[in-house]
Amino acid sequence: MSDDDLLSDRLAQMNLQRCRNRETERRERIFNDKVRTIGVDKEALNMQMKEREKQEEAAREEQNALDADILHNSKVACLLHSREVKERRAMEKAIVDQRRAQQEFDPKDPDRCGKTDPGDAQMMLPGLVGEDPDSESRQRRQKEQLREWLIQQQSEQAAERHQRKLEEQRYDQSREDMDNTALQLQNLEVERRKAAVLANKEYNLAKIEEKRCQRVDRNDEGNQTGTGNHLRGQLTGVDAEPTPGMMGVPGSCPGSDRRAPQESLQQIIQFQKYQIEENKRAELEKKQNEEQHDRVRLDSARTALLMERQQAKLNKQLRQQVDSTNFELAETHKRQKLDMKRGSIDDSFFSKFNTCSR
Repeated sequence: MSDDDLLSDRLAQMNLQRCRNRETERRERIFNDKVRTIGVDKEALNMQMKEREKQEEAAREEQNALDADILHNSKVACLLHSREVKERRAMEKAIVDQRRAQQEFDPKDPDRCGKTDPGDAQMMLPGLVGEDPDSESRQRRQKEQLREWLIQQQSEQAAERHQRKLEEQRYDQSREDMDNTALQLQNLEVERRKAAVLANKEYNLAKIEEKRCQRVDRNDEGNQTGTGNHLRGQLTGVDAEPTPGMMGVPGSCPGSDRRAPQESLQQIIQFQKYQIEENKRAELEKKQNEEQHDRVRLDSARTALLMERQQAKLNKQLRQQVDSTNFELAETHKRQKLDMKRGSIDDSFFSKFNTCSR
């Protein structure tokens, strides 16, 4: 909305508010018992007369302005008509003078050609009057020039179509490369997730194996303690209190009434050696499992780091490729925009025209 419309609306609103205030004052003056006058409201009538005079004055000024515009337009039309009449008369007079100057035989004056001064006579080309002897060569040159222009336009259109096709191919190739890069990134992400899941699984299995080994070690320690107590009781002849984790040994007797035979002692010693070897083997397996778990964890961390670096490198290459493609497209659009503004016309186009006159 323009400022004029806002100003006109504001003025109309002010006039309406002024009329409402005036009407409110008039009603208070008329319907008030203390200040009301009997008869007609003289002030309202005077105000109405003033408003009517103002309206008539405004209408009179508008009519005067309209009359002045009509008078001005009438004067301009009269001047243009008179100028047109003068120009038409001058043109007709010039045509008549030209015809008289080019007339060679006058029926009213047959000896006019003989009276003409040879120096003032117009020099004419050999041949018929109005004949152009170079018309064929000029038409041939014009046809050759038109043929060259058509060939040039066709070649330019073909070059433009070829350029557009190359740009479309480059754009399709860039889109395909970006799609392939995105697919590679997705495959790398899937492989990284698989490696993380596998490492987590191996870690959980290692923890389970570690807990199982600890439980076996606790059971072995309890069995060894019970066996030692029982052996000391048999050797000293005193019954040892059984431990909760004590297990029976083949060939041993828990009684304390008699000493253990030699074979039982050898079996106990062999069993203890076997338990010691089992403990060593369990510790070795535990150590190997821990080392394997550490290797798996380091390998998974190294693989994840390499995959993250490779993904960052691919993202950087993809971003650079997208930036270069956008820059090439912007340059192409800018060149096409400049060509559209100039119309693809250079100075060599105008030099091909025939600038010489007859």
